[in-house]
Amino acid sequence: MSYDQQKQQQQQQQMYHGMPNGVPPQMEARVNANGAQQYYPSPGSNLPYMPPQPIPANLTTPVMAQKMPPHMNLVNGSGTSTRTASPAFGGNIPPSQLPPAPNPNLQAPPGGNVGTWNAQRMPQSANTATSQSNVNNNVTTTRSIPPVPSFAPLKTSTPNQSFNLATNMQNMSLNSNYPAPVQQVPSPAAHRPQGFNTQPFNGQSHQPQQPLQYQNQQQYQPQVHPYGNNVASLGATHAGFNRLWGNESVDLLENRHILPPEKVQPPTIRLNQQFQESVNCSPDIFRCTLTKVPETKELLNKTRLPLGILIHPFRDLSNLPVIQCSTIVRCRACRTYINPFVHFVDSKKWKCNLCYRVNELPDEFQYDPVSKTYGDVTRRPEVRSSTIEFIAPSEYMLRPPQPAIYLFLLDVSNIAVQSGYLNTVCDTLMEHLDNLPGDVRTQVGFITFSSTVNFYHLAEGFNQPHEITVLDIDDVFLPCPDNLLVNLKECRELIKELLLQLPKRFSGVHEPKSALGAALQAAFKLMGPSGGRVTVFQACLPNWGPGALQSREDPNNRSSKEVTHLGPATDFYKRLALECSGQQIAVDLFLMNSQYSDLATLSGISKFSGGCIHHFPLFNQGKAQQVESFKKCFERYLTRKIGFEAVMRVRCTRGLAIHTFHGNFFVRSTDLLSLPNINPDAGFGMQIVHEESLSDLRSVCFQAALLYTSSKGERRIRVHTLCLPVAVNLTEILYSADVQCMVGLLAKMAVDRSLTASVADARDALINATVDVLCAFKVAQNLPSGLTGQVVAPQNLALLPLYISALLKHPAFRVGTSTRLDDRVFAMCEMKSLPLDQLIRYIYPDFYNIDSVFENPTAKVEPARMQLSAEKLDSRSIFLLDCGTQILIFVGTNAQPNIVTGVFGVPSVNDIPDLFFTLQNTGTPESEALHAFIEGLNDEKPFAASIQIIRDSSSYRSQFTEKLIEDRADNSLSYYEFLQHLRCQVK
Repeated sequence: MSYDQQKQQQQQQQMYHGMPNGVPPQMEARVNANGAQQYYPSPGSNLPYMPPQPIPANLTTPVMAQKMPPHMNLVNGSGTSTRTASPAFGGNIPPSQLPPAPNPNLQAPPGGNVGTWNAQRMPQSANTATSQSNVNNNVTTTRSIPPVPSFAPLKTSTPNQSFNLATNMQNMSLNSNYPAPVQQVPSPAAHRPQGFNTQPFNGQSHQPQQPLQYQNQQQYQPQVHPYGNNVASLGATHAGFNRLWGNESVDLLENRHILPPEKVQPPTIRLNQQFQESVNCSPDIFRCTLTKVPETKELLNKTRLPLGILIHPFRDLSNLPVIQCSTIVRCRACRTYINPFVHFVDSKKWKCNLCYRVNELPDEFQYDPVSKTYGDVTRRPEVRSSTIEFIAPSEYMLRPPQPAIYLFLLDVSNIAVQSGYLNTVCDTLMEHLDNLPGDVRTQVGFITFSSTVNFYHLAEGFNQPHEITVLDIDDVFLPCPDNLLVNLKECRELIKELLLQLPKRFSGVHEPKSALGAALQAAFKLMGPSGGRVTVFQACLPNWGPGALQSREDPNNRSSKEVTHLGPATDFYKRLALECSGQQIAVDLFLMNSQYSDLATLSGISKFSGGCIHHFPLFNQGKAQQVESFKKCFERYLTRKIGFEAVMRVRCTRGLAIHTFHGNFFVRSTDLLSLPNINPDAGFGMQIVHEESLSDLRSVCFQAALLYTSSKGERRIRVHTLCLPVAVNLTEILYSADVQCMVGLLAKMAVDRSLTASVADARDALINATVDVLCAFKVAQNLPSGLTGQVVAPQNLALLPLYISALLKHPAFRVGTSTRLDDRVFAMCEMKSLPLDQLIRYIYPDFYNIDSVFENPTAKVEPARMQLSAEKLDSRSIFLLDCGTQILIFVGTNAQPNIVTGVFGVPSVNDIPDLFFTLQNTGTPESEALHAFIEGLNDEKPFAASIQIIRDSSSYRSQFTEKLIEDRADNSLSYYEFLQHLRCQVK
């Protein structure tokens, strides 16, 4: 080797030594939009490429058997050490897959105790390794393995930090204290245990004055690995085949800008049958976290991936097949509806795809209503569409279909009157009275409440509404049996008169008390015989009568890491919700509060009655943007489709079972969800477990059946069927994961963890889930353990750390940042109930540079999505941030004057007002192009987003920059720093 080659090799091997805070010298320190120091790659700098080096002849290459899934030792209640699966998604691992048992001579660190110390796996001899299953069966096996230089440290969890997803099913670590990177690895001869620092990571290695939210992370100095600097040192042929089959991997640290410029598409489900693939359920309706289901529970545990489904059952559909027939064909054993994935034995029999029973086909099934011919059963709509709706015959009715009944409860206490919400509610309701879903039987009623409960008598012969006040709120009663709920068509003028009078009637009232509980009890008595929908508007803390609450929030602790009072203060509202559910009454809540209102308690009335929750904090009629946003939401709420007295059951193939449900409902039986109301904006999630092996199956199916009464009084059944293949290969399953569906399910699980344990535990579980998946992929790919400085992930899961980082900074889970308790609780409610497409945008908004829209305004241009970082900002450009219900347009200081004038109608950027919420169509090509682009974004939403325009020099600039969540803030890591944190945990 020449001198120049030797010198170049030495420089490459030493290029990372001595770098500050684990940051390569090519990284440049800058101050991001949040005012915190952050490292970015220097312009024109590239990390030098490390060519592969020859492997010494005396080094034995580790084999696959050495790559074990992460495990941990737990100390159970009796003080006995137990081997179990590691952190986020647990399960029982076969003895053959367990790592060597820990050395009994391990000692706790100074000041620690036996329940909380972190253990490290001791190096074994060069020829043997011992595996112990658990302390109950004491099975010990010995197997030969090639010699290895050392063992990576194990992650551990303390005994009070494990919880069951379901009894005897899965364990999920709450707060695995990952050890800091080991600076010096002991030699195999050194049988000396090492403890790990279990103090939480405070970020002092980056900025000592700013505590961070993650666990301990010491300054790390990566070493150059002898196998080279590529992800897995794959040859060109191997990499080409991986690319061909979609099995690519990516180093996230090297590819920091990982977000694709176009919309993320769900993975394709391949069933090896073209017809079944073409008719499978749309991913907009039904998605599974894995597009290939593991054959066994043990295989699922190895992947460390969650198995679950997300469903949007009542989604608005433009092309929905509707069938009316006297007999709906169902399996006689499991009651599955016939679908495209059943097997026809002959023209008279079919085999169920869930329980495999052979059933008879009725004669009328031979008739094809489309072609109006007989004989070919495969032409029936039921077996040609995975989403279909039946008009149900009489046997699906326990009583005659109920009419559409709407009751409105209005808070008229002093705080509510001052907010002015009553004017907006009455105006919007009066405008859309004729658009309420229903038929000639539709009924409407109104109740107002403060320290008393006021009913409104709307008899047909009255000239004006009559108000009846009930003073006894401790034992509320109905003052008259009739005319409190009236026919909308017959009493339309009286209702309009009432809506005109209500704001004036209470404009001078200064009653500080609010008896919400009594008003809900009255609503239950009024709606009990028929069922229907109760819409509650609440503007303050209910402080009077039944269900009265007291303030539990301490404003000084809003940024505390210990978040308290996430659970209800009383079960009054939950018990009342369950009574409402039994009478087919759903309660929807609009919270318009200007101060703490204990949404953690009030939300129970909607969660358990199948209702929905809307939150408009600090609402004031004088704020144009708030009024516009609320009005759009309320208009959608009044006019959207609705289903009454609904139930939903989700069935799955024999061998699988559902054990946890997420959403707003009441579980009437093991798999039957009671939904007094169902709306098109409600989403649900379910976690799936294996009950037995699927080795005899090539595919599995999930079927959701929603039985409901339409607003027109028809009993209908909407059926969705999803088919997925079964897989036996670990790598194949990892590459089949649906990252967005997975994040949606993890978010719902994290909300449950926050309520049952703490927000800190939920945050740790999200991080652990990410680390476990990366570790499992490393094991499956047999990647060398010495590959430092890399975070390798399959291409399909490359966005997982990005989404998890965004979740950790979301108001639902963030700590160290001032967050009102009601805002946090509402964010958690949204996590549980939003459909997946809305949920992903809620977690990670879409960010665009819209200069391309103006460059050629006559052509329809789709701007590329960008990652949420201030490094993407340019003072010469205009940006758009789509947060779902709100769109922010950010105008750079040096944006082109002609564009600013043509789009915003002002002479220059400085003439844009601080509060600018109106985007007028000025008629210019640029303005037309921008409006067309925004309309395209709103087409995917339930209602059009409100718009706010912010100039770069505005005092409201922080409203935009705080949403650039990939940058470092005072109390959280940037996305790149989060990747470095993950790198230290993946062993």
